Amino acid sequence: MPLVFIGPPGAGKGTQAKIVCARRGIPQISTGDMLRAAKAAGKLPGDLAAKMAMGALVPDEVVVGLIDERTRAADCRDGFLLDARALKLDHVVALEVPRELLIERAVLRRTDKRTGQIYHLKYSPPPPGADLDHRADDREDVVKGRLDTYEAMTAELLPYYESRSLLRRVNGVGTVEEVTARIFKVLGSNGGE
Repeated sequence: MPLVFIGPPGAGKGTQAKIVCARRGIPQISTGDMLRAAKAAGKLPGDLAAKMAMGALVPDEVVVGLIDERTRAADCRDGFLLDARALKLDHVVALEVPRELLIERAVLRRTDKRTGQIYHLKYSPPPPGADLDHRADDREDVVKGRLDTYEAMTAELLPYYESRSLLRRVNGVGTVEEVTARIFKVLGSNGGE
């Protein structure tokens, strides 16, 4: 089942994708992860890497190329979950969260440099002694710019998926478990449990 999660930065796509993938036994394909890996491997032009750090969009042809390469892998044969636009889909899940909460979620997010564990200063504080990193694209001005870009992009994208009866709108506010239950409800399943 090809499945896509759409939602602004901080809506909880990554958290929910891990749960859905584990229950469905399908891989999660993250364009953000693919772009970061390509950047780390030196596969992106320097100017593009610099634009990414400022929250700018990557050209579609770069993203589509990465997606195409990844979805040809053997583990995608039975389906996959993509956290961005895709080509042939069964469902598009739009996680909806108020803008103010999205900003709070992103701006207060931190990553432990040693373990890679993600924390939130308000909702999931790090343990004492954690060596924290605040990603450049989680700074407030960058987050607001990313949200503006997301809203401009999806102004036409969401109605497009809705007109094809693919869009499933989900309230992304609440506990992880509450949001997960809403997602499986719109997908018409109990999550494989």
